[in-house]
Amino acid sequence: MSDSPNRAVSRRSFLTTTGAAGALALAGCTEGPSDGGGNEATEDGLSGEISITGSSTVYPVVQAVTERFRQEYPDVEFSLSRTGSGGGFSNQFCPGNSDFNNASRPITSEEEDLCAENGVEYHEVNIATDALTVIVNNDNDWVDCMTVEELAQAWRADGASNWSDINDDWPDEAINRFGAADTSGTFDYFNENVVGEDTEHTTEYQPTEEDETIVQGIRDNEGGIGYFGFAYYNSNSEAVKAVDVKVEDGDECSSPSLANAKDGSYPLARPLFLYVAESALQKEEVYEFIRFYLEQAETDVVQDIGYVPSSPAQRDENLEKLDEIAG
Repeated sequence: MSDSPNRAVSRRSFLTTTGAAGALALAGCTEGPSDGGGNEATEDGLSGEISITGSSTVYPVVQAVTERFRQEYPDVEFSLSRTGSGGGFSNQFCPGNSDFNNASRPITSEEEDLCAENGVEYHEVNIATDALTVIVNNDNDWVDCMTVEELAQAWRADGASNWSDINDDWPDEAINRFGAADTSGTFDYFNENVVGEDTEHTTEYQPTEEDETIVQGIRDNEGGIGYFGFAYYNSNSEAVKAVDVKVEDGDECSSPSLANAKDGSYPLARPLFLYVAESALQKEEVYEFIRFYLEQAETDVVQDIGYVPSSPAQRDENLEKLDEIAG
């Protein structure tokens, strides 16, 4: 398969266009003999419909891969929805209404039970690594690095109201928060790893599944702070400022970057996942797409978006497991 320039997807273009709509349909169809699975086969390859729900963090990756896949198989139709990891599991994937669910954290026990109740068996694939990024306004000249505890003070329910509540040297200015909605895997990850399991994430913030809304909120508020996947910072690095993170006082500050996420030195590095319903793998177009996806996960398409791609060894392991499940 060629990776010629005309087949490459512009990182900035598809990160920008994701804000235009919560769902994207890529359609194409032609008549031909049935493949026996309710889909129409064509001389050029496959046809059928594939539905993908879940994480807005993973969304740019799957959007890029679907565009590349349709260059090979233009008669396959995709429905992509940014529902958040939890929203996708609860409302679409586990009830049996989508073939795939993107997730920026692992499936929970409650979601596993819901899938089991509906007879949905699934396969989990670790597709990349993200450096979850904390951002502030470009005019914020008092914060370059924060400890995890300082971030927790800014985001927990009983925490700071003003920046000076966290550090006396910081201005007595209100903290304006913009972050992921509670249906988001990014929210779950941040709540567990930053806010802490024994405390609650504040409700005094603007929650959204639209990461572009977070950028706009931070850009328009000098006292703003937010968090999202590194890919969205990567495409908006001139509009907002990234904050370095350290675990506690005395530790070195670590900046959000692919290199630091890959070597584990960045405290907020996290895995990203794709879940596929095993029953959907019986459809030829789904099987071919997941194979294509796993092969792409080790290429520059993931890195160009702003995530650490899986290793060749991990890719081969994922493909081997896929073949075992598909039989």
